[in-house]
Amino acid sequence: VQLQASGGGLAQAGGSLRLSCAASGRTFSSYVMGWFRQAPGKERELVAAITWSGGGRYCTDSVKGRFTISRDNSQKKVYLRMNNLEPEDTAVYYCNTDPPGQWGQGTQVTVSS
Repeated sequence: VQLQASGGGLAQAGGSLRLSCAASGRTFSSYVMGWFRQAPGKERELVAAITWSGGGRYCTDSVKGRFTISRDNSQKKVYLRMNNLEPEDTAVYYCNTDPPGQWGQGTQVTVSS
């Protein structure tokens, strides 16, 4: 599966962004998909994940109630809706299978206070 994340940008604290991930590959719908992020000087972490059917979802504690992951298997896309953004959310965001395969290009999210 090849992946391309987009939708990042600059937002103010309390604002919202929606990230999109376009996937290629015939087996996309069989994978658990995740959004990961890497802040400067920190390790990459899993932010949210969603099962192939969309029936199972996971969010790390720091984004619960603010971020929502979703997917559209017919379009081979995964989304991350980010509300009530905080400066601590500033990072490069990547989509990938979970567990992750080869990393694609991420998208920068910068939240100003």
